[in-house]
Amino acid sequence: MELANRPRRLRSNPLLRKMVRETRMDPASLVYPIFVVEGENKKEEIPSMPGQYRYSIDRMGEKLAELLDAGVTSVMFFGIPAQKDEFGSGAYAPDGIVQRALASAKREFPSIYRVADLCMCEYTSHGHCGILCGQEVDNDKTLEYLAKIAVSQAQAGADMVAPSDMMDGRVSAIRKALDQNGFINTPVMAYSVKYASAFYGPFRDAAGSAPAFGDRRSYQMDYHNRREALKEAALDIEEGADIIMVKPAMAYADIIREVRTLVDVPVAAYSVSGEYAMIKAACAAGFLDEGQIVSEAAACAYRAGADIYISYFAKELAAYMKEGKLG
Repeated sequence: MELANRPRRLRSNPLLRKMVRETRMDPASLVYPIFVVEGENKKEEIPSMPGQYRYSIDRMGEKLAELLDAGVTSVMFFGIPAQKDEFGSGAYAPDGIVQRALASAKREFPSIYRVADLCMCEYTSHGHCGILCGQEVDNDKTLEYLAKIAVSQAQAGADMVAPSDMMDGRVSAIRKALDQNGFINTPVMAYSVKYASAFYGPFRDAAGSAPAFGDRRSYQMDYHNRREALKEAALDIEEGADIIMVKPAMAYADIIREVRTLVDVPVAAYSVSGEYAMIKAACAAGFLDEGQIVSEAAACAYRAGADIYISYFAKELAAYMKEGKLG
């Protein structure tokens, strides 16, 4: 048969396939989320996330060393305080769990790039992401506290802050507070497109952050909506966001692509706890090959337009990239 165009020609050899690959990945684009807990000598496996742990600060370095050895140089810190209150004061306390973790990482692992998740749900007694007025989260009152948290985290050693609360106007409030306190070069990676998702279930188990009543649908996005995602991303860029995040990643590749087309700043995608748990469960049952499925899921996010990939599989992905299996 006479065919001028045969796409299979460029698939005939593994070296050729890599040469013409459209989506390329690098370990420098990976971010690993770590859970830090109060106490000493703790490494507690998270039941809903096999292979993931909560670390006390004195043992956190074990994981950070592993990540650096694998080529993962960026870590996002989540804190689990011993005490909670209605104002989430542990989130902005100078001696809070994340503040001490950031300071320790800066001292012991200066080559780690430290991203601080900025939210209140792990720290409030009611489990919501802000200050309550009755049964509702008071958006504007919460902004004051988010700004305090951002400054506290930057003072403790955060290289970047990542607000995940989904309050309107939070990026502007955080940017203003950072600048006024001398942190003009501290970037803000905004959870701009954060859907109210069932994929977060294992994280709430890991962080003890489930709301005591109601849910978060009045501030996190409705997963039926696409145009709203573009509106949120555009607003956050206007307010000073340096990086835009889409969360979750796996079921939202269409949104990653839409946001990538709209914005001219880096785009991050967060492969969340539910994605991790599903892959682990399917692979433990023998239904899927972990290395292949983890690589495919990551490639999907990058192909959709993500520049940064936040994943509990970051260490494994870095190894696959180094081995030439991915990237």
